[in-house]
Amino acid sequence: MYGLTQQEMQVLKPLKTPKRIQDFLDALSINFEEQGDSCWSPRRVLRERRAHCIEGAMLAALALRLHGARPLLLDLASAHGDQDHVVALFQDQGRWGAISKTNHAVLRYREPVYATVRELALSYFHEYFLQDGKKTLRSFSVPVDLSRFDTKGWMTSEDDLWYIVHALDDASHTQILRPGQAQHLRRADHIEIEAGKMTEWKQR
Repeated sequence: MYGLTQQEMQVLKPLKTPKRIQDFLDALSINFEEQGDSCWSPRRVLRERRAHCIEGAMLAALALRLHGARPLLLDLASAHGDQDHVVALFQDQGRWGAISKTNHAVLRYREPVYATVRELALSYFHEYFLQDGKKTLRSFSVPVDLSRFDTKGWMTSEDDLWYIVHALDDASHTQILRPGQAQHLRRADHIEIEAGKMTEWKQR
């Protein structure tokens, strides 16, 4: 199915729920991109046993797809000086949740309790800050359905999937702040900043 090998299917098929998919992603180490920037396909993530956020999100989207869901990604776009974050979207009883691969204590899994994608995206706002406490989340994309890239072989490609990065960047984004609001935001306080420094995997 989808060009996946029997061995790959044996790994992915048991991941029948978002919770199981999230647990699987959490067990993968972080891809620190020590050989340079990467955007690995799910096949390469399964082989390397590591991933960063968009790589983990694409693997999660594939696992969801194998059980009948649409493979949807959401781009959370930040202000200059910070990095975007990408999650896989899912729905349960009409409510939205998110599967997330991150090395930090924040920007993680979201239970499917959000009535809209906007509500879900805004749940990340207060966690999204730099080490000086500046809050940086600025917009979120429409859901991007990865099935539009099936002809490019995104699930099994050996090449980096930069076209998916570009598609997320180019997708329509909704601004979170109104003009002038950014300068009045309260910075994260000391205890939040310290908690934000926690990491799950250490770079060798």
